[in-house]
This record gives sequence, structure tokens and C-alpha cells, in this order.
Amino acid sequence: GPAPSAKSYLNIPHILAAAEVTNADAVHPGYGFLSENEGFVRICEEHGLCFIGPRPDAIARMGDKATAKATMQAAGVPTVPGSDGVIDTLAEARSLATEMGFPVMLKATAGGGGKGMRAVMQAEDLDKAWQQATQEAGACFGNAGLYLEKLIEGPRHIEIQVLGDGKGKACHFSERDCSVQRNHQKLIEETPSPFVSPALREKMGKAAIKAAEYINYSGAGTVEFLVDQTGNFYFMEMNTRIQVEHPVTEEVTQTDLVQAQLAIAAGETVAMDNRLPQGHAIECRINAEDPEKGFRPSPGTITHLHLPGGYGIRVDTHIYSGYQVLPHYDSMIAKLITYAPTREQAIAKMQSALQECVIEGIKTTIPLHQQILAHPDFQAGKATTAFLGELLSA
Repeated sequence: GPAPSAKSYLNIPHILAAAEVTNADAVHPGYGFLSENEGFVRICEEHGLCFIGPRPDAIARMGDKATAKATMQAAGVPTVPGSDGVIDTLAEARSLATEMGFPVMLKATAGGGGKGMRAVMQAEDLDKAWQQATQEAGACFGNAGLYLEKLIEGPRHIEIQVLGDGKGKACHFSERDCSVQRNHQKLIEETPSPFVSPALREKMGKAAIKAAEYINYSGAGTVEFLVDQTGNFYFMEMNTRIQVEHPVTEEVTQTDLVQAQLAIAAGETVAMDNRLPQGHAIECRINAEDPEKGFRPSPGTITHLHLPGGYGIRVDTHIYSGYQVLPHYDSMIAKLITYAPTREQAIAKMQSALQECVIEGIKTTIPLHQQILAHPDFQAGKATTAFLGELLSA
């Protein structure tokens, strides 16, 4: 279909037609567009097309954030204090926020990628934040519903990779630290987290497995947590799909997660054994954006391309010299991953790989990644979700 996603990647009849003419048995949804759309899964099933992912009921219970929170509370997984569900009025939000105490966070119940989220530091800011979040949520998701949570200040964003066999069993593949992010969009991910101790890893892993088994999860998914400075962790959301950052887990566990997805979807028996990280891996998302101009998108033609290589360096990308970066889709054009026995070595290898990576004709986030990796706080493993904002405003 044409460039607008509503006429192509979100056009379910076109996708079914493509499956029909190619005689496909299954569809892999990737990590965007319809990957967490329960209606699409049901339509695939009705047409005899295997959806490589969880059942629609599992997606439904985790796709809406208010419903997911209630589900996790029922499963006994720690959640952030806040509203029991969607808040209907601004007056209700004012009352609850006053009761809990500021700061608080407004979140779109159908949200993702940081859309429809507003931190509210004091009471006088709530009205404006409510209007902005409602409008953004309605425009982005067709659902303006908001819920409210206590804002956990300066947390780590830690997620647990899980696999479920769809038969009531699940396992975890340790954690990823995704704390380096801008406007709730992740830029750098690593595993293991420099903050997570073996004891905390075990507790979070058990909670993630409990969550996956409670909804009889099938395939690869991620349970995301906010972790405060003292190690208390709170369920944030579950992504019922493969994640952009899954390569770092693959590198430290020597597991092909997409292959595991395919095997589970095909009905094969996959061992549900927890796997702990061996070595250290870091991923930098290379986006076609100009960090010096407010991360303005930078579409255009790539006039010259040289990608790094060598032992412990992996590049996942679709670009080539002469490739035209279009303005219609997400700005990520490559993922650069390094693996080494220690975190210090993985950082050094990433710094070398970024230096070697040449993408000309457009602006990219490579210079920003170099700045982040050289920062003493990042090197010391002290980066929280506030780190990049503070770095950019300095």
C-alpha cells in the first residue's frame, strides 16, 4: 500500500490478502503497528492464519494499562499506587492527586511510546496537564482515557524478558536496563543492569513469571517495572510482543528469541528454563534525528554508509548507501549492539563502534550516543530515567 500506515501496515484486509496470495501459514507482527492489536489476532485466527504471539485474551488483559494494572494486582505483582482504573473527570483527578500527594503522573490507558503521559509536580499544573494528555491520547490512540499514578522520582526503568508456552508455564531471561530515554522513548538499553543485584533479579524474575503465568502467556513478552533507589519495584506495563531491544538479551543468553517465538507458535516444546546473563551487552538505537535541533526528524537520502563490524559487534538494520529515509515512519534506522565479558569492555567496544559508524546525508543520534557513553554517571552505572533530561539541559 501507499506510505500512510493506515493504508498499508495497519490495513488488515491488505495484510490478509498478502498472506493469501503468498500462501503464508503465519504472520509475525514485529514490534509495532498491529503487534498488540487483539482484534487483528482474532481476524487472523478466523482466517486460519497463525499469529506468532500471545492469544487475544492475553493481549486484551495487558493492552489496556488500567486493565493490566488490575490484572497484576490480582496476580499479586507490586503496582504503583494510583487510581483503580480510568478517571472519568478532571475533578476526580484533582481529588485523588490531592489525597495521594504530588508529584503524580497522568497516563493514557491505551498509551505507548510516551504518548498521553504528563508528570504533574504541583496542584496548579494539573488542569493544563489533563487537557494536554487527554487530547494527545485521543489523537494518538482513539481513546482519551487517562489513569493517575504516584510519580516515582528518579527511578530505573527495568524490564524482564519472559517466554510463555501457552500451557501455563513461563520463564525469564533476566533484565534489561532501559533508563536512558528521552520523553519516555528508549535510546540505550543494556543487560545486565548495573543497578540490579542477584537478589533483586530473582525477586523481579519471579514477579514477571507470576504475571506471565497468570494470563497463560504464549511466546515472547516483556514485563516492565519502575525501580526506586532502594530497590522497591512496581509493575508498569507488559509488552505482549518482541521488543526493539531484544538483541541485548540474545547476546548474553545465547538465545534466538524470534526463533523461540516461531517454535512456540508452531506447537513445538520449548524448555521453560530461566537463563541468567553471561557477559554484558549494550544497544544504541540509531535514529534519523538531529539532537542539536530538538531531535527534529531528518529524512533524506543516505549518501555514504559504513557500518562497524568484528567480534562482539552486531548491527540490525535495513539501510544501505542510497537508501531514502522517509518521514512516514519511526525514525529508528539501525540498532548497534556490542557484547563483551564485562560492562567496561562493552562500553569501550560501543565507543569504538560508534566512532567507526558513518552515516552521511542525514543527521543521526550517533553524536549523542557518544556523549552519553563518555559521561561519568553512565560509566558508573548511575543513570536513572532523569539522566538524559538533565544532560540535555545542562
